[in-house]
Amino acid sequence: MTLMNLQHLVNDYLVTLGASENAAKYLNMVFLLLILLILAFSIDYIIRKIILKLFSQLSDKTKTNFDDLLVKNKTPRIIAHIIPLLLVMKLIPFVFVDFIVTALLVSKGLYLLAIVLILWVVRSLLSTLKDYFKTLESLRDKPIDSFIQVFTIFSWVIGALSAFTIVSGIAFVEFIATIGAASAVIILIFKDTILGFVASIQVSINDMVRIGDWVTFEKYGADGDITEINLSTVKVQNFDMTITTIPTYALISDSFQNWRGMQDSGGRCIKRAINIKMASIHYLSNEEITAFKKIQSITSYLNTRQKDIEIYNTQNNIDKELLLNGRHLTNIGVFRKYAETYIENHSGIHKKMTLMVRQLAPGTQGIPIEIYAFSKDKRWENYEYIMADIFDHVIAAVPYFNLEIFELPSNTSFMDSKKDLNSDLLG
Repeated sequence: MTLMNLQHLVNDYLVTLGASENAAKYLNMVFLLLILLILAFSIDYIIRKIILKLFSQLSDKTKTNFDDLLVKNKTPRIIAHIIPLLLVMKLIPFVFVDFIVTALLVSKGLYLLAIVLILWVVRSLLSTLKDYFKTLESLRDKPIDSFIQVFTIFSWVIGALSAFTIVSGIAFVEFIATIGAASAVIILIFKDTILGFVASIQVSINDMVRIGDWVTFEKYGADGDITEINLSTVKVQNFDMTITTIPTYALISDSFQNWRGMQDSGGRCIKRAINIKMASIHYLSNEEITAFKKIQSITSYLNTRQKDIEIYNTQNNIDKELLLNGRHLTNIGVFRKYAETYIENHSGIHKKMTLMVRQLAPGTQGIPIEIYAFSKDKRWENYEYIMADIFDHVIAAVPYFNLEIFELPSNTSFMDSKKDLNSDLLG
């Protein structure tokens, strides 16, 4: 017995009971609708149980966790709703056979529900893919969220356009052609999204940043680790535990510093200078050289250099009465050698990486003596400790070489000068 025959039988029975023809049609429609809903919910329940059981058995037999993630994101449960919905869409015209307009409205509503269900399935699948890709070691530091968001937005746009064509009755192709005229407005509205999508692709292809990278972005005040990269923004957790949000397209339009190279290398760069007062620099006398030889780390160096200089001056008949003639040691040169020897023997310095103490161009604040080396420990707090330990010693060693560190005068300097002046005046 077909649904149509059942409908006629019910309708004839209601008429025989004394119901009017219109009332019989309404009661017939309600009766068939209840049967259809009960049938749909029953089929939905049965199919959902079957699919979930099959997926559970499948996940137990497979080594991959992809099927487990499908269950976690409720993909089988959502797919189970498709068959009952198709059944209802197929039988609705028979239920509302005497109500053409209502059948049309209900059919459109079911089509809209089908679009929502499909979008629900797509979103669940994309969420599963995102979770699965993040479990892969090769993709763990890639901006997976950005690509998933692109496909999600694309699917929602297609779904919204499809829903509009169903409601309006306009063909999908005609609607797309019409909406092309408004593309300029759409591009303006989704400018950041489009720029972010392009930036995400370039960042991924060029491997510019990864999740977990330490970056410094002075323009946005960001200095910390990247915690998230999505379609429109990059989140950076600064070292003071604040969060800075940066537009994704800024990664390719602005300059920033990525410290990944340092983290992947054997050490972290120490590059800091102290300024020496130029008036304190002079040639060393024999008495000073003899005193400096008491510094054990440079005793051998001074003996060798003094011997080489004496041989050179003797061979070239240099007049030693004037120190400007010939070759002589300077206190700043000996100090540079001492500083270099000290950091070479420091336990926190990486000996196989660049290591030097160099003199920079003189300026209004003296001559900078820069220490350029790499610490073994790259952790921030230990790196700062190593660098401070080196400069504590080097700064304290400066007076031993009859040198002075340049610093701008303070209030106490002027007060001391005033006291000296008053003392001279008073006799």
